[in-house]
Amino acid sequence: MTKKSNVSKKILFAILFAGFIGPVQIFSQAGGASVPFLRISPDARSSGMGETGVAIADNANAVYWNPAGLGFLDYFTRGSDFEDPVVFRQISLAYSPWLPQFQADLYYSYGVYAQHIEDVGTIAVNLMYMNLGLFQRTNMLGQKLDEFVANEFAFSIAFGMKITEELALGGGLKYIRSNLAPAFGSTPASTGSSGALDLGALWKPQNLGFLEDRLALGFNLQNVGPKITYITESDPLPTNLKLGAAYTFYKDEFNDLKVALDFRKLLVNRDEHGGSDPVPISLITGWENPGAEVAVGLEYWYEQVFAARAGYFTEPSSLGGRRFWNLGAGVRYRQFQLDFGYILTIEQNHPLANTMRFSLLIDWR
Repeated sequence: MTKKSNVSKKILFAILFAGFIGPVQIFSQAGGASVPFLRISPDARSSGMGETGVAIADNANAVYWNPAGLGFLDYFTRGSDFEDPVVFRQISLAYSPWLPQFQADLYYSYGVYAQHIEDVGTIAVNLMYMNLGLFQRTNMLGQKLDEFVANEFAFSIAFGMKITEELALGGGLKYIRSNLAPAFGSTPASTGSSGALDLGALWKPQNLGFLEDRLALGFNLQNVGPKITYITESDPLPTNLKLGAAYTFYKDEFNDLKVALDFRKLLVNRDEHGGSDPVPISLITGWENPGAEVAVGLEYWYEQVFAARAGYFTEPSSLGGRRFWNLGAGVRYRQFQLDFGYILTIEQNHPLANTMRFSLLIDWR
C-alpha cells in the first residue's frame, strides 16, 4: 500500500472501520471510537456462535467476554479424568487473517494464560495484537521513502472469584497502545496509549426448579477509560456494555445443546463537530445513540469430543448495518481443544466475507 508522508490515523481507521461499522461516517454520532480491534471476538468458539459469550465464559477467554467467568474456573470442565476440584492452568491462543477482502495482510492474534488459586479465585493475563499491514511513504513527487508497519495491542490482567456458589464477580485492567505511524522529519509519531477497566458479573442459579444448572446470566462493562490522543486529536475508547444469557436445552451422557443470546451497546457519543463525551459522562450520553448489537448462537457437543456451532449477528443501520451468519466446529482430545469459526456474510463483497478464525485451548493440573 502507498501513502503520502503525512499518513493519518483516519486513513488507517477507514480500513478497519469498514469491517466494524460499515458505511457510516467514522465520526458520526453512532460511533467513532478508536482502537476498534478491542471489539473483535477473539476465540473461534464464540465466533462460531454468532459472537456470543457473555453468559458462557467458561474458559480462559472469559478475560474478554466476562471476567467474572474466571471465578467458576476452579475445576476441569472439559471431559477431564479428574472428578474432584483441582488447581489448574489454562492457555488459549487464537489467530485470524483479518478483512481478507482487502488483501492487505492484516491479521489478529490473541493469547491468554489463566491460573486458578485454590480458595481465592482465578487470575489471567492476556495479550491482543492487531497487525495493520505494511505501509510505504512517498513524497509529493511520488518517490518512495521508507516503509513501516502499523499495529495496535493491548495487555491486560484480570481476576474473577465466586461470591456464592451461584454468583461470581470479576474485573480487569488493560494497557492499550496504538502505533499508526512513526515519526518522520518534523512530523511527530502518530501513536497513542491509554488504560481501561473491565467489570463483570455472572449468575448461574441453582435453585430455580427446572432451570437449575441450565441458565446463566452475564454482565460486562468493557473498555472504560480515558481517550487516546494522537498528536493533537483525542478519540474515545470503545466502551461497551454487554448483557448475555445462556440456556442448556438438553444434556445427557452423550449430548449437550445450548443457546446463547448477547446484547451489546457501544457507549460512545459524538457531536456534529467530531467531539466526544469523556468517561463517565459517556456512560449516560451513549444511550442517546439509537440501536444496539444483537447476537444469538447455538452449540452442540457430542460426547464432549465433537462440536458444531452456528450463530447470527445483527445491528441497526444507524450503527453500520452489519449482518452475518457464523459457522463453527470444534474437537477435543484430552487437554486440547481446537476450534474453527467462519463468517458467512449476507452482502456480496463485504469486507468480513470469508473471515476465518482458529483458536486452541490447553489445560492441565
